[in-house]
Amino acid sequence: MKCRMCGGKAVIKLPAHNIGLCSECLILFLRRRVERTIKRLRLLSPGEKILVAISGGKDSLSLWDLLLELGYEAEGLYIDLGIGDYSQKSEEKAVGFAQKRGVGLQIVRVKEHFRGLGIPEIARRAGRAPCSVCGLVKRYLMNQAGKKGGFDVIATGHNLDDEVSFLLSNLLSWQRESLARQAPSLPDRQSLLRKVKPLVLCSEREMAAYAFVRGIDYILDECPYSQGSTSLRYKSVLNKLEEHSPGTKLHFYQGFLKNRSLLKMTGEEPELHPCEGCGYLTPAQICSFCRLRERVLQKV
Repeated sequence: MKCRMCGGKAVIKLPAHNIGLCSECLILFLRRRVERTIKRLRLLSPGEKILVAISGGKDSLSLWDLLLELGYEAEGLYIDLGIGDYSQKSEEKAVGFAQKRGVGLQIVRVKEHFRGLGIPEIARRAGRAPCSVCGLVKRYLMNQAGKKGGFDVIATGHNLDDEVSFLLSNLLSWQRESLARQAPSLPDRQSLLRKVKPLVLCSEREMAAYAFVRGIDYILDECPYSQGSTSLRYKSVLNKLEEHSPGTKLHFYQGFLKNRSLLKMTGEEPELHPCEGCGYLTPAQICSFCRLRERVLQKV
């Protein structure tokens, strides 16, 4: 199989695009795709200070690499979730990348905000699923670190597979509010920083290939709490559709972006007020993070 771009020997075939690419052209192809995604969807502007949420996995580290190669000012943020060896290995990958590239990396530890408790213990004491607690805590700490560091925007490594599985989930249950809010860019609102997803048109397989050919050392283990999750089941279904009809995921998501303006909220947006505990915006007197923290620490 020949590389479509240079005629050399291809190392990967991308059925969704009906092309084969060599290592160098794969890097160029994905770099151009991310660059065009950023420009077409107006995700980032030159000179903006970007905080990249780093998990230690292929997507977030590859995103950081891509943004640096495209000339953006991008620093990393690693949130230590306190999930045993998994968090330790993830942090090692994040630190290793930062040292290799000579770029800044902030490390925030959940245990410092919950008196030594990590996500597993917090979830147990709160009587909630670990993934639910993890998402809430990460969103809060990302925003807090971004505001304190004077960043303009937070970039996350959500890829095409992540977005289409979330989209399918919302469509099957007709979560109109969630559908209306799903977007590659979430605007800033006073104390809440803007968030962007530059990898939304890049598949998980493409990002794994990019990380491999770029020599990015990332954690291969999945989070121990992700097993059996609904999102993985939806990804499995979508992968089967993709096998029979290459490009299904990309067309599905692009169609959503094209028609997203037709989706409207069924009710009015809630009025937001500063949280009495931390000052961040919330529709209630106390934000979800502060309520969680208060509930958990009462049991310590």
